[in-house]
Amino acid sequence: MMKDRIYVCHTYYHVYVTCLRELNLPPEKRGQAVLLLSSMSNDFRDLGQRAEASGIFEEVIRFDEKPEEYFPELKDLKKDRGNIVRNMFQRRKFDRTLSKLEEPFVPVDFREYRDIYVYCDSDPIGYYLAGHKIRYHALEDGLDCLVYSDRARYDNRGHFRLKAALALCGFIFIQNGYSKYCIDMEVNDIDAIPFPGPKSKRKMSECGKKDSGHYGTPEEPYRDGKYIEIRREVLASRLTKEDRALLTRMFIANIDDLCGKLSEAKASGRATVLILSEPLLPDLRDRKRLFSDLIRENGTVDGREGVIVIKPHPRDKLDYAKEFPEYIVLDPFFPMEILNFIDGLMFDRVVTVYTVPDSLHCVKEKIFLGNDFMDRYEAPEIHRKNEAAAAAK
Repeated sequence: MMKDRIYVCHTYYHVYVTCLRELNLPPEKRGQAVLLLSSMSNDFRDLGQRAEASGIFEEVIRFDEKPEEYFPELKDLKKDRGNIVRNMFQRRKFDRTLSKLEEPFVPVDFREYRDIYVYCDSDPIGYYLAGHKIRYHALEDGLDCLVYSDRARYDNRGHFRLKAALALCGFIFIQNGYSKYCIDMEVNDIDAIPFPGPKSKRKMSECGKKDSGHYGTPEEPYRDGKYIEIRREVLASRLTKEDRALLTRMFIANIDDLCGKLSEAKASGRATVLILSEPLLPDLRDRKRLFSDLIRENGTVDGREGVIVIKPHPRDKLDYAKEFPEYIVLDPFFPMEILNFIDGLMFDRVVTVYTVPDSLHCVKEKIFLGNDFMDRYEAPEIHRKNEAAAAAK
């Protein structure tokens, strides 16, 4: 008997969006999905148990997904063979080899599911599904992430149109909607993606309800008809008070402690400034200096010294509680959007480098620093990938 649907999640944000999708379904369709949590890039700790106890999912399964670096036999298949033809044949071998090597670690038979949803098909799971000719739905890795960096184009710069054509016919694999076995690619906002040429689009205004039309241009022929739009804000706005409370309890294990700290900050009468950390710069000493500068330059609001609240990124290894003991440091392991669901919470300012703060509504002012700020800390060509990809077209 075919099972209904399964989601492959690599981050807490992926799980959050999955919950939004499931809670927007009719009550009779809830609780039928399987949640597959990949441990490759995140430690989900006890989120799996809390997700299963929430009743949103039928089952939660751990996926010990292995990165390509785990397999030494792949190293030789990454070498440049000197010309595009030889490189493409070698790449085809790489794709198929990675798919086979990943197979022992996949804990489910994906062929048993009617719908497979994958948030980051650039990870080995994408190669696995394509290598086994299993069709799936792709979803953007982060909120509007293609607006800032189309990794498919950047990773395949040089002869891109040829590579995209080869991916479309299944000869090689490319993520983000280019794969032959990718049914569609779900994004939050099609209009925000800076594709060339006049745009037409296919939107999914409601979960499970498609509008007519398509998305594609003569300049982007290999994604034509694949991109669909589901606004995360629309899904979040439909949640009931009970749904919001359910998600808050599911993602924040110490919710009472968090609310207590934030109430003390508010009672002080000072401005509150939320800092969203990111795993920027490999040297943790440099990262500490970057965020020290960021706080010093943005921690005062309208002449009022702010109470600094740091929300560490789950993959950020800097110990903010140790390095910044004078500030309030939140648990890294919940999506920032959950802060919207805490009654009465309102920050005066949020400051980020690359994290898009658009989905945060519990703040009065949003500051996005971006590349100009990062130019002070590392060579521009390292983080200005969008510009390098555009120049390579």
